Amino acid sequence: MVRSVVAGLDGSPESRAAAEWAAREAELRGLPLKVVHVWEPVPDPLAQAPLLGAETQQHWSERFPREAAEGLRLRHPGVDVTVERVTGTPADALVDVSKDADLLVLGSRGLSGVGGFLVGSVGLSVVARAELPVVLVRVGEQAADESETDPASATPSRPVVLGLDAAAPADAVIEFAFAEAARRDTALRVVYGWNLPPYYAYGLALDAGLDEDLSREETDSLTEALRPWRQKHPDTEVVLEPRAGSAADHLVDASRAASLVVIGRRIRRGALGAHIGPVAHGVLHHSTAPVAVVAHD
Repeated sequence: MVRSVVAGLDGSPESRAAAEWAAREAELRGLPLKVVHVWEPVPDPLAQAPLLGAETQQHWSERFPREAAEGLRLRHPGVDVTVERVTGTPADALVDVSKDADLLVLGSRGLSGVGGFLVGSVGLSVVARAELPVVLVRVGEQAADESETDPASATPSRPVVLGLDAAAPADAVIEFAFAEAARRDTALRVVYGWNLPPYYAYGLALDAGLDEDLSREETDSLTEALRPWRQKHPDTEVVLEPRAGSAADHLVDASRAASLVVIGRRIRRGALGAHIGPVAHGVLHHSTAPVAVVAHD
């Protein structure tokens, strides 16, 4: 099995941005990049149209991935770039072709006005089903350039932001975030939320200092959980940031100064099918930085 980074390419500006990000990531990891285009043949009635014949569509779907790969090779000469063209439903094909990969990278449209992602049905389906880390990248300066805007900054890249459930931190998510921060030689900001006691929500007085006590408890618990990875990555600066309230909102705020946001998704194989949780859903739609979703048991 050859390890690789896989980028889905459909010809859109979003997918081209994703392929560019994937090439940089492959270079950081020392892995080859596989550019995958899923060809979904048009229905027979449309195939007969004079301007959208089956031959024309097939020729275009063969040419543009090849041209995109040539451009990636020129801009990233140290990366081995290959092209794979598969036929089928995009979500099914992307999940299948990336089963043995280290990472799958896809594009997402920016939301006009407020910024962030507009994750389509293909992206959501892949994120909900794939058991490897999936990164969603949008078109924009921050997605394309992870470096600090201040040239005098001691940190070459914006920090990696890790969103964690302090009550149940997932090892796979922590390992991924630490590794990404180490590859970029940057800091890791660990953002985690905690909720106030139920009676506070009903307008009853909160005991003086209770919020600080709750925050301290969460921090102590998370510090212990992170200890093995801090020992494994001693050169990575780790900043713990406890926040009361909505975890998704805090992660979206943190994304504005991040090179990458890392969140987890619990693998569910129930009768209702795969899905993502509300925090992941909120972050995916509104983060201004690329988002890595790491599946875990």
